[in-house]
Amino acid sequence: MPSPLSPPPPSSPSTSSQQSPASVQHTEVSTAYLQQLDEEREAAMRTASHPGSAFAGADAALHDRLEDLVQADASEMITLLLDLAEHPEVAFEEHRSARAIVTVLAAHGIEAQLGVHGLDTAIRAEIHGEGDGPTLAILSEYDALPGVGHGCGHNVIAVMGLGGFLALAALATAEPSAVPGRVVFLGTPAEEGHTGKEYMAREGAFEGLDAAVMAHPYGYDLADQTWLGRRTLTVEYHGHTAHASAQPFMGRNALDAASLMYQGIGLMRQQTPPSDRIHAVIREGGERASVIPDHARLDLYVRSQRPETLRDLSARVEDVARGAALMAGVGVSVNWDQHPPSLPVRTNEALTGRWVQAQRRRGRDPLPLGVVSPILAASTDFGNASYRVPGIHPVIRIAPPEVALHTREFAAWAVSDLARTAAVDGAYGLAATVLDVLHDPQLARAMATEFEEAGGAIDVPAYFD
Repeated sequence: MPSPLSPPPPSSPSTSSQQSPASVQHTEVSTAYLQQLDEEREAAMRTASHPGSAFAGADAALHDRLEDLVQADASEMITLLLDLAEHPEVAFEEHRSARAIVTVLAAHGIEAQLGVHGLDTAIRAEIHGEGDGPTLAILSEYDALPGVGHGCGHNVIAVMGLGGFLALAALATAEPSAVPGRVVFLGTPAEEGHTGKEYMAREGAFEGLDAAVMAHPYGYDLADQTWLGRRTLTVEYHGHTAHASAQPFMGRNALDAASLMYQGIGLMRQQTPPSDRIHAVIREGGERASVIPDHARLDLYVRSQRPETLRDLSARVEDVARGAALMAGVGVSVNWDQHPPSLPVRTNEALTGRWVQAQRRRGRDPLPLGVVSPILAASTDFGNASYRVPGIHPVIRIAPPEVALHTREFAAWAVSDLARTAAVDGAYGLAATVLDVLHDPQLARAMATEFEEAGGAIDVPAYFD
């Protein structure tokens, strides 16, 4: 049998017109680069260790009580984890998921607002201890992926955030002075492909907060990982139709401009950092080959590792779009951010150290930034929160490293024993980090100082104007 990539055998004249062309398969995808990254990571893991925290946090006896409270709710949280996985709902449509979370809160005597901060499926609940300490938020996500379900593990995120909040609520009820401040639970919809947190932020969700924390499931325990900022762009070219054979010179080809832009960004990638990402598809480009297309459209994602570099990269991509229009002699419209952009995550190291200490208490040892290559980076709308208030977005292991996010395989791991254990460990980690800030003024000051020295809060809605 011939190879799929070898030419077909010659056909006899009597049959050649009746045979369809031989199909050509794609070339085999090499895993050599991923294997090299794995080897580098394994080598780094043998010596890498996060330094932990130089701050005292809350005392050990208080952490013992908190840990017991998290464990007491573990069965209920796992039931919710499985329920959310069995009934996945996509962005902005998480009505059942949100009600399930609100029902659990009510069962614990906590009144929650559903349909808050401008989104029907957003949730807010608060607890007040005894004292005038800081105000911190614990965040949960619960939207799923179309066709994949909880292939990003947001059912685990929901339970980690909720479980941590409920443990702090129980601690405050039993002894108000044990929670000397205010803790807010925010249920944040529409992270997948959207920016639900940014919509909520513009409706005041993060006003008055001193910090926000959440954690994400992954194939490793990482104290910190690179998260890229992301913007979306739609470019439309407007030309003039003509008969493609009789009078092609009377047309202005919009598809030519779309093709030129697609090639232009491909060439531009040679002069961008490895962490930058530009993805594009040509969505429209004509209907008949005999007609010069007068309309073409591209949809693009633009990603970069810092807000400043994302802004610069955006300007370069827009230049390519307009240059392609000039070359083809067509008009162009450039429309950024149908949904608000996502910023990179600005990680607060003072908070991260306390998360690491809490995870070590649970038998985990989160790796520091850089052990897993920053080339393997995605985006999250938590970045928008982290440029408003100090925040952390560590990842916690629920699956083997080779299982990729946004797959059905990861969705299966999101209900596994590993995921169930991680949900409890993560709930404790988030609650413990909050408790440490509430009890340690030096930690709270260091957290705030670090945030200000990194540039402080930025005006996210106006940043790319």
